[in-house]
Amino acid sequence: QVQLVESGGGLVQAGGSLRLSCAASGRTFSNYAMAWFRQAPGKEREFVAGHSRNGAATSYTDSVKGRFTISRDNAKNTVDLQMDSLKPEDTAVYYCAAAAPARTTIVILTANSYRYWGQGTQVTVSS
Repeated sequence: QVQLVESGGGLVQAGGSLRLSCAASGRTFSNYAMAWFRQAPGKEREFVAGHSRNGAATSYTDSVKGRFTISRDNAKNTVDLQMDSLKPEDTAVYYCAAAAPARTTIVILTANSYRYWGQGTQVTVSS
């Protein structure tokens, strides 16, 4: 069992920045591939950014490339999402997720492959 707790959401103007943090507890953090997803009202949950189990590979959805940066700290059991140049279309509830794939070098892009989820944190970007 892995428990995930997100923090750092809030209200920001377009062009601003926020840093989300996800703290994990329960199992060995380094055994897990980690990712951030988001879900806007009336839309499906979508992949935002992710790390492979070994941290060597990262992936971003096209709409956030160059603006968001995912980072993980295995010593602190945390995975962060630095969000810069925020846009109103980034408004959503952001979720941290963890999965334990057999392969250590892949980034998992599909939500139903992640077993553990945080409660979500709201990010609102005003225009």
